[in-house]
Amino acid sequence: MSSSNEIIRHGFADAIGNTPLIRLNRFSELTGCEILGKAEFMNPGGSVKDRAARAIIEAAERSGRLKPGGTLVEGTAGNTGIGFAHVCNARGYRCVIVMPDNQSNEKYQMIETLGAEVLRVKTVPYSDPNHYQKIAGRLADEIPGAVWGNQFDNTANRDAHEQTTGPEIWQQTGGKIDAFVCATGTGGTLGGISRFLKKQNSNVRVTLADPQGSSLYHWLRNGELKATGPGSITEGIGIGRVTANLEGSPVDDALHITDIECVRTVYQLLRDEGLFLGSTSGVNVAAAVQIAKQLGPGHTIVTILCDNGAKYQSRLFNKKWLAEKGLLDAAGLSQNGQPTLLDVAKNVANVGAFPQRLSA
Repeated sequence: MSSSNEIIRHGFADAIGNTPLIRLNRFSELTGCEILGKAEFMNPGGSVKDRAARAIIEAAERSGRLKPGGTLVEGTAGNTGIGFAHVCNARGYRCVIVMPDNQSNEKYQMIETLGAEVLRVKTVPYSDPNHYQKIAGRLADEIPGAVWGNQFDNTANRDAHEQTTGPEIWQQTGGKIDAFVCATGTGGTLGGISRFLKKQNSNVRVTLADPQGSSLYHWLRNGELKATGPGSITEGIGIGRVTANLEGSPVDDALHITDIECVRTVYQLLRDEGLFLGSTSGVNVAAAVQIAKQLGPGHTIVTILCDNGAKYQSRLFNKKWLAEKGLLDAAGLSQNGQPTLLDVAKNVANVGAFPQRLSA
């Protein structure tokens, strides 16, 4: 029988981590490999970023910089802000979040609902002094008792994954893992997990999955930061610099994943696996499939299922938005003029019953 210590978690922060590995049955069958997704969407705040938020706050507490009643300020595309808002609520801190103005409305609403103060700023390149990350740093300097989370260059982020996520993956696979792949925004997840796995077995192949418009694919392949393709629909990943969390991490290769591949995979995960996930998970699984094809049958590839799809309903799961982006075909929602599942659902909502007849 399990002891109470093994089944009872003491508060929000203690419930973070120890997420399951999910075998992606359809993708595994198609490739002949074991394709496994680390279910980070099952963290209490709904994403992999809960780990970084907890680690950064705990590091600030240990250093004495974050004192009781203090303030945590962070610049984020959303998920880290959600994690910070949860942990701050649990520990009695004020939370101020700075976000670029190009994110899904659901993210702003969720963070505000959690009680954090949200400042939306114009989306500009990192080189601009008014980039959201730099504004967050200046804002923390101006607020008495405030600490800047600095998730991109605060290596407490990377350390959290080296100390928790990496060991969990190793234990859950029994050390039988041939490759690990994931996208990166701050570099914390990829940086920390790669460091742990390579220490266990240097032959584990570590790959960065990079969305279109990011500069890291070209950097890893050619040693130069240069964008590959136009900007992406993905949120929170794909950047134009090497962060402190990513720098020096043992990454073997990179894959370039287009928006078409991302969206196609997101909808395959929904239809074939029953998993309602965001765009980063689409990038990750699309890359895992490519690696499986490269390695051949019989290998085990692990990736990250970052967050659920609820925060992207107005975009990634919105037929009109997908059509504007030219991604309806990738989502499998364009059927040569025939009614789609979304059309049927709309009809049901309007008339209160199924239409008598649909075109064959």
